[in-house]
Amino acid sequence: MKTQITLLICLVMALSNQLFAQKRIEPVKKEPLIIGERIEIESEILEQTRVLNIYLPNGYSPDSLKTYPVIYLLDGSIHEDFLHIAGLVQFSSYPWLEKMPECIVVGISNINRYHDFTYPSEKEEYQEINPLNGGSAKFIDFLELEVKPQVNKLYKASETSTIIGQSLGGLIATEILFKKPNLFENYIIVSPSLWWDDESLLQMQPTKYTTQKNIFIAVGKEGKIMKSVAKKLNKKLLKEKESNTNINFQYFPELDHGDALHLAVYEAFDKIFSTK
Repeated sequence: MKTQITLLICLVMALSNQLFAQKRIEPVKKEPLIIGERIEIESEILEQTRVLNIYLPNGYSPDSLKTYPVIYLLDGSIHEDFLHIAGLVQFSSYPWLEKMPECIVVGISNINRYHDFTYPSEKEEYQEINPLNGGSAKFIDFLELEVKPQVNKLYKASETSTIIGQSLGGLIATEILFKKPNLFENYIIVSPSLWWDDESLLQMQPTKYTTQKNIFIAVGKEGKIMKSVAKKLNKKLLKEKESNTNINFQYFPELDHGDALHLAVYEAFDKIFSTK
């Protein structure tokens, strides 16, 4: 009899604990977690609808007089690099770190990066690699004439802007630096695909610029070609460096093409923005 009573008590306690646990973990309230906004631009230049993902700093208010530097992120869709780069911006701008000021992040979603990020190549080898190449000039116009003006109109943007590009994104970021350098103040160029078209961009004479530039170049252990072209870019920029230019180069032997971006951007923020 005592054994039966003991078993009954244990059963009641087990059921009670289970019900309590279910009640305890049941959410009191469920609502979306919002870190910014998603906007669409009807681009006349590209003849496409393009999506921008916007990260806004904590406490951002359209009614405030405060303005924020803007970081333009290539490969910036929600399923690409937007979330982890926005997280780095939030983390790096914490007041106890002060790696950088609070910033707005504009992630530019892709439709076809193989077209948008490459300048034309007539060489058969590159036509075979990427038959859709050649859209970079229009994409740069899209950034200059549609994206930046729209962001400046809708958000509390300061005059300081940064572009982040990796791989083919690093190729077009370098093209912008060489051809329209005043489009951005800061350039974060990671693992740039400057091998494109037999490294023809590296043979180009960069356009002179009038505003101060901060340039951060990084590459991981990604093979001889990728490491070589990144070093050539750094050497070229150092050779033609102007007095209002800061250039940093970093090699990450423990990283490869797939994971170099995150740590490289974290280091770039420290080199470009830190006031310590």
